[in-house]
Amino acid sequence: MEKDHAAEGKPFVFNWGPGLFIIAYHAILLFGLPLYFFYCDTSSWGLVLFSTILMYITGLSITVGYHRLYSHAAYKLHPAIEAVIIFFGTMAAQGSAIRWSFDHRHHHAFVDTDRDPYSINKGFWYAHFIWLFEKPKPIESTVVPDLMKNPLLRFQHKHYGLLMLATNLMAVVFTGWVFKDYLGAVVFAFFVRMFFLHHFTWFINSLAHTWGSRHFSQEHSAVDNYVIALLTFGEGYHNYHHTFASDYRNGIRWYHFDPSKWSIWILHKLGLARQLKRVQRVQIEERLLLDRKRVLLEKFPAAFQLQKEEWEKKISALIDSVLSKLKQLRKLKEEYLQMKKEKKGEKEQLLNLKKEIKQIKQLLAQEGKQWDVLSGELANSSS
Repeated sequence: MEKDHAAEGKPFVFNWGPGLFIIAYHAILLFGLPLYFFYCDTSSWGLVLFSTILMYITGLSITVGYHRLYSHAAYKLHPAIEAVIIFFGTMAAQGSAIRWSFDHRHHHAFVDTDRDPYSINKGFWYAHFIWLFEKPKPIESTVVPDLMKNPLLRFQHKHYGLLMLATNLMAVVFTGWVFKDYLGAVVFAFFVRMFFLHHFTWFINSLAHTWGSRHFSQEHSAVDNYVIALLTFGEGYHNYHHTFASDYRNGIRWYHFDPSKWSIWILHKLGLARQLKRVQRVQIEERLLLDRKRVLLEKFPAAFQLQKEEWEKKISALIDSVLSKLKQLRKLKEEYLQMKKEKKGEKEQLLNLKKEIKQIKQLLAQEGKQWDVLSGELANSSS
């Protein structure tokens, strides 16, 4: 695979198309928006509300479509809805789905390295949007072979520039016609919408790798942050996403703000989305245990190497026991759900399985307390 420009020491080559577009609309907003408010009637809150809704639709088309559908293949979508996603995703002016997914797959494969196209290690503002000013590497079909087979995506990629202009022109004309204010439509349905949509999306590359907690993995810079989720259409649970990228969800709890997850789930219930990939809770617990073990032992002072080996044996024994029970629990749950679905099991068999599941959960709870005690002792001994 081709090396990154920075890794090869190549000079910065300006990406003229996206670069000029971003600079131009920011400059127009900076100087033009105050003049608009000063000279024009801004009493049409309906136009502002409609532009906000349009921003949300185009934003969801990126997170639901470009990100979770195309970049990670977290589910499959009905062709008719896929066409709608592509229409509004094109209107978002963030490149073609193939280009976007190519860069994003590189980001996951080489996160926090020189080969990460928007590595946070190159600086907050570089990850936020400066990376877009640099000429990108050519798309390699081996990275996105599945997307290259999709005729709709190939068509969008081939004619992206024209389609981006056409979809945004349609949005402005329709908004202006509805509210009888074409200048307001240009200002709000295009420039203001574009500004907020772009920065909200860019927050995923910058803020979501800077400000928050790493609950699921300490091995990369991605973080979880509820506030960022509010601004990024549910993409703020980024540590979870980088740890379990194939899951169609980012927010895994019912109270997590993740409208992208809810949209996919609703489409599934309507029969328009299928094969939703979801990481089981047991797998999440397994990953958490292994990560906690690594972090605990890394914090152990090098001067106490002998003690470290003894503690590692204790921790490994406990973790092996927990992992064994988690695997057993997962197997029993799968067996229980399968028997219930196919109506094969007798009522007594199902009750016995439920009892076994309950017993293992109780044992896991006890070992969870042992883990807390062991973690506390280790923290005290290494301080």
